[in-house]
Amino acid sequence: MTDNDFFPELKKILWRVSELNRNTRIILEQTFPLLWVSGEISNLKRYPSGHWYFSLKDDSAQVRCVMFRHKNLYLNWIPQDGMQVEAQALVTLYEARGEFQLTVEQLRQAGLGVLFEAFERLKARLQQEGLFSPEHKQLLPRFPRQIGIITSLNTAALRDVLATLRLRLPSIPVVIYPAPVQGKEAAAAITAALQTATQRNECDVLILCRGGGSIEDLWAFNEEIVARAITSSPIPIVTGIGHETDFTIADFAADVRAPTPTGAAQLAAPDRQEILHRLQYWQQRLQQRVERHIERRMQTIDLLAHRLIHPGERIRHQQMHLLQLRDRLQNTWNRQFEIRTWRIEETGRRMHSAKPDIQAGIRYQQELAARLRRAMAHRLENLQFRLFQQQQHLAHLSPKAVLARGYSITYTARGNILQDSQQIHAGDNVQIIFAKGSAQANIIKTNK
Repeated sequence: MTDNDFFPELKKILWRVSELNRNTRIILEQTFPLLWVSGEISNLKRYPSGHWYFSLKDDSAQVRCVMFRHKNLYLNWIPQDGMQVEAQALVTLYEARGEFQLTVEQLRQAGLGVLFEAFERLKARLQQEGLFSPEHKQLLPRFPRQIGIITSLNTAALRDVLATLRLRLPSIPVVIYPAPVQGKEAAAAITAALQTATQRNECDVLILCRGGGSIEDLWAFNEEIVARAITSSPIPIVTGIGHETDFTIADFAADVRAPTPTGAAQLAAPDRQEILHRLQYWQQRLQQRVERHIERRMQTIDLLAHRLIHPGERIRHQQMHLLQLRDRLQNTWNRQFEIRTWRIEETGRRMHSAKPDIQAGIRYQQELAARLRRAMAHRLENLQFRLFQQQQHLAHLSPKAVLARGYSITYTARGNILQDSQQIHAGDNVQIIFAKGSAQANIIKTNK
């Protein structure tokens, strides 16, 4: 099977730009797996939406990167320009601009390489001792009578495992051996929990699990005492630690390694219907495609939002322009006043020397003063008219003007602007903002 079998449109002779970009993106995303890229951060920009845009560069090249808000929320440090980092990213193409870029899933500081070196040294030593040998691995029971779980009680991983076990085999009993899975005392606590489960010998299989995190968060599972406790256990052990790309020493020592806590539950408990596994597989594929589609749309929104000029910014510009006009008017007034004063004084000197007609001079002076007042009044009227026009123009641009014409803005219960009927369901509460006041409403029915 060739690439043309997967992409029949590749046989076309004449392409539209959008078709070329779309197929290039698909080929890139399906050809390259999630990979780690190291480099220096440059041109870091944080948009109001929460998304980060930056470049990774080395001595001879650079690549554009984007890290969306729902990914960077979990970072416990703030990246800056010039930092050396390692990014786990998906190779893709931003179709709207035809730009090659990396969609960053995880970001860590390059200084964590010391932990990786310690990880590799311990892994090599234990592997040389034979702790990871296939002959030491035990087969998982096909139909376990009872399953044990070793993890922290307050983790999403435990909830995921329990939910998966209820879904796959609701009748199977579950025993939880609580132990912290992060911190200095976590390794000793995990070892003690494994020893307790072995001594009680009440389970046919044990699940050792926790959610995703950095290498520092997962370090308890890279301790030697945990690895030796796993290999010495007579009960088969399944590990589900972190995400699919996370590997720990405990994973190599365990009898079976699962990519996630949910995957560990799926391996430990038999499935009632094999078709369910296929449905979950396609559901995951669809979820990934939807997430990528949403991420591309969010990137387009950021691009458009960057071009949009806020009405408040335009008002500030108009205010600055009005201040400039006021200063120019004041300067012109002062200059005209000085000129008129000088002329009056000069005329007075000339009248005193030539003894002119005083009454005629007074009348001329009064005429000049009247002309000056009329000119200034006309000038002020023009400026007031222009100011009124600018105010009318700003009023047309105001969002409140749109509301005054009968429109309204609807928010979900979480405060998000409602743009699609699929964002809400029957029974949900919404808030409606009018030009004057607001209202609370309950959704009776939604239409696609």
